[in-house]
Amino acid sequence: MPAFPGMISRSDIAAAAARIEGYVRHTPVVCLAAADLGLGIQMTLKLELLQHAGSFKPRGAFNRLLSSNLPPAGVIAASGGNHGAAVAYAARALGAEAEIFVPALTPAMKVARIASYGARVVQTGATYAEALTASQERQAATGALEVHAYDHPDVLAGQGTVGREFEQDAPGLTHVLVATGGGGLIGGIATWYAGSAQVISVEPEACPALHDALRAGRPVESPVGGLAADSLGARQVGGLMFPIAKAHVAAAVLVPDDAIAAAQRLIWDRLRLVAEPGGATALAALLSGAFRPPEGARVGVLVCGANTDPAKVVAA
Repeated sequence: MPAFPGMISRSDIAAAAARIEGYVRHTPVVCLAAADLGLGIQMTLKLELLQHAGSFKPRGAFNRLLSSNLPPAGVIAASGGNHGAAVAYAARALGAEAEIFVPALTPAMKVARIASYGARVVQTGATYAEALTASQERQAATGALEVHAYDHPDVLAGQGTVGREFEQDAPGLTHVLVATGGGGLIGGIATWYAGSAQVISVEPEACPALHDALRAGRPVESPVGGLAADSLGARQVGGLMFPIAKAHVAAAVLVPDDAIAAAQRLIWDRLRLVAEPGGATALAALLSGAFRPPEGARVGVLVCGANTDPAKVVAA
């Protein structure tokens, strides 16, 4: 794979893992027999929904902050919710101020979670893209350190530590299913596996940014909507991850909202864990048949977030 400016390597991910150790959790995996979820498929779930702040996002946030000199103005970020909570959590842990811009669609629970970590929350714009523009204007005025949700090498390398842990704890996987929004998570994971396992992108039908980009041969603007828009609703995938995806993402599949909701219910029913819609999206590919593993496949599924109202899942 040719090198592109800003691309990351396995050594960058290993360095990130050493840098953020002690700040993030090494989340567990659970190995499931074919009957456990009623899907007839043996699989291994990585429970990244048990990470600090309720998603994988602190990995990239801590790596970005720990790789930088923090200015007096602190840090600033735009987010659909989970990234903002992670940046706020990391900033508090490192003694920095944080200002987080979120769009109007961000659930109140996620706004409250961000504020609970001491960040100033600015809710503005109809979409993540509009919140990002507002945050960048504010950053130019204050000089705060921008922590992009997915399109920065330090963030990509931090998210790649998920893949490193998954391979350590579940060696020999042939397929790894990952929910995709802006692409920081799958970009990091695909860099780590680099073809040693097939990395499968799973997106909601209403948020097809990587699917559309791979079809077009470049990042393009895509629709944003549906059940998981607050966490997977990037208008366009990051430019840094796209060449990684072209080289190392084996397939990009789309799933309907009803399959995502069914995956949430299944995770609750069988494991007694509450996953947010985006966190359950990768599993939805197996429920819906959007991805059918070949015979003999050893499948890993990332459950990547838990930031939702539990009543919406438990009472469903």
